[in-house]
Amino acid sequence: MSSDDKKGQATSDAGQSASVFTHKMVRLEDGLSLECGEHIAPLEIAYCTYGTLSPARDNAIFICHALTGDQYVAEQNPLTGKPGWWARMVGPGKPIDTDRFFVICSNVLGGCLGTTGPTSVRAETGTAWDSDFPQITMKDIVAAQVKLIDHLGIGRLFAVVGGSMGGMQALTWIAHHSDRVFAAMPIATSPYHSAQNIAFNEVSRQAIFADPEWHKGRYRDYGAIPARGLGVARMMAHITYLSEDALNRKFGRRVRKAGASSDAFLFGEMFEVESYLRHQGSTFVRRFDANSYLTITRAMDYFDLSADHDGDLSVPFQNCSTRICVVSFSSDWLFPTTQSRTLVRALSRAGANVSFVEIESDRGHDAFLLDEPEFDRTVRGFLDGAAEHAGLRRGQG
Repeated sequence: MSSDDKKGQATSDAGQSASVFTHKMVRLEDGLSLECGEHIAPLEIAYCTYGTLSPARDNAIFICHALTGDQYVAEQNPLTGKPGWWARMVGPGKPIDTDRFFVICSNVLGGCLGTTGPTSVRAETGTAWDSDFPQITMKDIVAAQVKLIDHLGIGRLFAVVGGSMGGMQALTWIAHHSDRVFAAMPIATSPYHSAQNIAFNEVSRQAIFADPEWHKGRYRDYGAIPARGLGVARMMAHITYLSEDALNRKFGRRVRKAGASSDAFLFGEMFEVESYLRHQGSTFVRRFDANSYLTITRAMDYFDLSADHDGDLSVPFQNCSTRICVVSFSSDWLFPTTQSRTLVRALSRAGANVSFVEIESDRGHDAFLLDEPEFDRTVRGFLDGAAEHAGLRRGQG
């Protein structure tokens, strides 16, 4: 196994110098056996780190990203040029304080920013996997992360933190690797993917399949990408991330004249919310791969921690030693608070050390990515409290 390190200088949202970040890639020749029965080898994992690993190697926090996120959690994304997706949360003195903790974030298995996925070259053929990439599960995604921390020589993570699909990964960590996680924060998530969410994902996938440039997933062979279908998929998904109040406050029913090159010229004008969604779709196709989108959304759909236990959600968490804080947002209708409460009740039945916080917010599912002071205080308070119980001294990183 080997790794290739690249270092640079991170910038904060204000453009000021922040902590030094490190891009890394590890190549694991022994690969990974998947739940579907296939074996991928070699396995490559792209990741970023922030802060300093303590001499005892006990201050590591693993951040799990959401569906369309990536490893660039706290510095400029090299593809988009935008700040890291959680730059407001991760850094010196921030709620996830890199003066105290060593933070790791990797691109998920099946992703398209360096970790083995559909865009990766298949060893047996010398060509990209594309639509032949095997079906993966959340357990497979976390199994790859376990291999990464093994490579880093970290026996036990101080914490695993993640929102949305990242929360599913956090729950998988504590359900299957509780002995390797001292604390966990599953945020704006659920212990299963609901029928409604599966339905939304299927509409998004059908939009990709209907694109004439889809070519049964071999679009690279034709020098094409199913940009229109992938853009519509992103538009569909993005609606579910917002609340009605957030959309009304930001756009209302305001309209503007449509550009001559737009399909909306048929109507002479465009609602601002339409323009916003089209922008979300067009920018997304420049940074994400359609086959990766299909692979990961399917992994989310299969996620159900109670499926192997006759529907008893408490069973996976029996003998769980992890300290857990479940966080939900009042206006999140994609992963509503009712699902978080179901999770908390199951954890309590299993005897887990669990606390629960519902954040009042009218910003919908995406609230965990936005400026929400109560959420910031919750994250900081839980991690600092858990660090005290773990015996981590301030400044030891």
